[in-house]
Amino acid sequence: MNTTKTYKKKRFWAGILLAQFLLFYSFSKLQIVVAFFEKIFEFQKKIHQILFSWIPFSLGDLLYVLLGILLIYLIIKLFKKKTRSNSLFKILIVLNIIYFTYQVFWGMLYFQTPIIVKLPKTEVTLEVRKALALEYLEKSKTTRKLVKEDKNGVFVIKDLNAIQQEILNQQKTLPTFITQKNSSDINSFKPSLFGKTMSFTGILGYYNPFTAEAQFNAELPSSYLPFTLSHESAHQLGFAREQEANFIGYLIGVHSKNPELRYSTEYFTLKSLLNSMVDEDEAFVKMTLENYSEEMKRDRLNEKKFVAEHQGYLDDFFGFTNNLFLKSNQQEGSITYSYFIDLLVRYKRINP
Repeated sequence: MNTTKTYKKKRFWAGILLAQFLLFYSFSKLQIVVAFFEKIFEFQKKIHQILFSWIPFSLGDLLYVLLGILLIYLIIKLFKKKTRSNSLFKILIVLNIIYFTYQVFWGMLYFQTPIIVKLPKTEVTLEVRKALALEYLEKSKTTRKLVKEDKNGVFVIKDLNAIQQEILNQQKTLPTFITQKNSSDINSFKPSLFGKTMSFTGILGYYNPFTAEAQFNAELPSSYLPFTLSHESAHQLGFAREQEANFIGYLIGVHSKNPELRYSTEYFTLKSLLNSMVDEDEAFVKMTLENYSEEMKRDRLNEKKFVAEHQGYLDDFFGFTNNLFLKSNQQEGSITYSYFIDLLVRYKRINP
C-alpha cells in the first residue's frame, strides 16, 4: 500500500514538473505575461535587497551550499533500496520548488523585448569596428594614465566600495529610451564564497536571483573587476541576457567620472571589438595590440598570467555548460561577441 502511494506521489510531482516546463514555455511567448514577471522581479528584488544586503557575506552562496548538501544526501539515499523510492520523491519536490522559484524570480526575464529593437538598424562592417577599436584604444590609453598602479606597474584598485557606489549612481543616468527599469541605492555587491574555485572556471561573476545579490570573484585582476561589477549590476536591474548586461554595463561605465570604472569599461570594449574581428583581420588586431600603451601592455600581461595560472578542466567544463545554458535561453554562446558589438555600433550611430 505504501509503495503504491509513493509511486503515485512520484508520478504526480514528475507530472507537475513537466507541466511547469510547458506552462513557462507558453508564458515566454506572451509579452504581456513576460511584462507581468518583470513587475514581480522589481518587487522581489527590492524586498530581497532590503532583507539581505546588510549581511556581510553572500547569503545566496550559503543557500547554494546547503541545497547542494541536501541534493547530494538525497542522491546517496537513492542507492539504498529501502530509501530509494522516498528519496526520488523528495528530489522531485525539491526540483519543482527550485524550478518554479527560478522562473518566477528570473527565468522569464530572458524573454523581455530585446534592447536591439530600440536602436536604429545599421550595418556592422569590419571598417566600422576598426574605427571603434582605434577610438577605444585611444580612450583606454588616456584613462589608464589616471589610475593607480602596484609595485609592478599593474593597474590596481584603491577603493572598491567607491566603484560600487559609482555604479549605483550611474544606473540613474541610463538613457530612458533604452530602459526605464528602477535603479537602486542599495549596495548588494558581494564577493563570492567560491572565489578560489571561480578563478579556475572562467566565471567572473554571477547574479543570484534568489537573494538579488551580485556576486563577483574578488581574486580577479583589477582590469577585469570594475566592469564585472557593472555587468552584474545590469543583471540586478533586470537584464537577463548576458550580452545585453554587457551593453548596460558599458553604458554605466563609459561616461563615469571614476577613472577605474571608466578604464575597465573602455578596455573591455576594446577587447570585445578586437575579439569580434580576429578571424577577419588578424593583422589589424596584432597591430592594435602592439599600439597598446606600456601601461596597458602590463595590464594585458597580468590578465594573461592570471588566465594561464587558472586554466584546467574546470575552465573547459564550465565554459561548455555555460554555453549550453546561454543557448537554452535563446542567447549566443559565451564566446560570441557579435550581439554586444551590434548593440554598441547601433548606439554609437546616435551617440557618437
